[in-house]
Amino acid sequence: MGILLAITAGIMLGFWAMPEKYIKNYAFENAWGLCYVFMLWLIPGIVAFSMITNFGGVLSDVGTPVLLKMLIPGFLWGVGMMLWGKAINYIGMSLGFSIFIGTIIVVGSLLPWVLSGVPETGKAPILIGIAVILAGIVFNGRAGILRSASEGGSSAAGSSMLTGIIIAVVGGILCTGFNVALEITANGQAAKNIIGEMVVKNGNDAWLASVASMFIVYVSGGVFVVPYFLVMLSKKKLWGGFKVAEAGKNISMTGLMAALNFAASIVFAYSSFVLGKEGGSVGYAIFNTLSVVTAVTAGVLTKEWAGASKASKTSLYIGIAAMVGGVMVIAFA
Repeated sequence: MGILLAITAGIMLGFWAMPEKYIKNYAFENAWGLCYVFMLWLIPGIVAFSMITNFGGVLSDVGTPVLLKMLIPGFLWGVGMMLWGKAINYIGMSLGFSIFIGTIIVVGSLLPWVLSGVPETGKAPILIGIAVILAGIVFNGRAGILRSASEGGSSAAGSSMLTGIIIAVVGGILCTGFNVALEITANGQAAKNIIGEMVVKNGNDAWLASVASMFIVYVSGGVFVVPYFLVMLSKKKLWGGFKVAEAGKNISMTGLMAALNFAASIVFAYSSFVLGKEGGSVGYAIFNTLSVVTAVTAGVLTKEWAGASKASKTSLYIGIAAMVGGVMVIAFA
């Protein structure tokens, strides 16, 4: 059940950026700024306070020390999420997902071992699986460079592709703060399952701890991202850019993006709870790789790779196959 939930969450996450393709006449700051306000503050607040009885009391009972421990990795995750949006704008959804998420899988799957200790069994196969996923990232990066060349890109376009790849890798590393925050609540010495305990104490079902955890992580991420976009909108004089003929559709698409992302995170948090001790590594790898497979499939179907060479497509497919194979090894282990 835990693995099936992780797969479901991954598929949901794989679709989260697709509505961005249908946003018209918005600058990057308008589209993504609006999305992040919905995703990091508005939707988490509505969901948490409407679903969890006495949610304010839950946060108070969890206590400031634990919340502060989650604030720092959540903040870094928010920065990484902002960079993810930039990477997708530079190199497209399929490549942006595969490199970004591949980096998250490799780094994020090992972090729980650093925080909570190395598992007693299955260590070697899990490391092999992560190594195979890393090889997949290399092939995906190569696919992007070959695609840029095959599409007749100028040196500026090639530089843009390289910039996008670097942004995706850096953003992926920062986004592992998401997993660190969950590990703090699940396995930390002073915070062991404290969110779950406080949720139940206030008369809620245990599974709602997933919603509470995601609220804390998402709001923490917004501490950097939302002010950043507010400043950029003012600096570039883009506030008037929201008033376009397609405004209604654009707002709907950004809201859909936000809802898909937050829902995927809640389902993953619950799958991690079901999987138990290995949820932070095994579940994390499965969740993220399935999102890549979904995003790449969506990218191909929406003709992102229509003008790409056979060599670039082959490299992309090899990279995706390696990532899927690596996850299968991890799940088996």
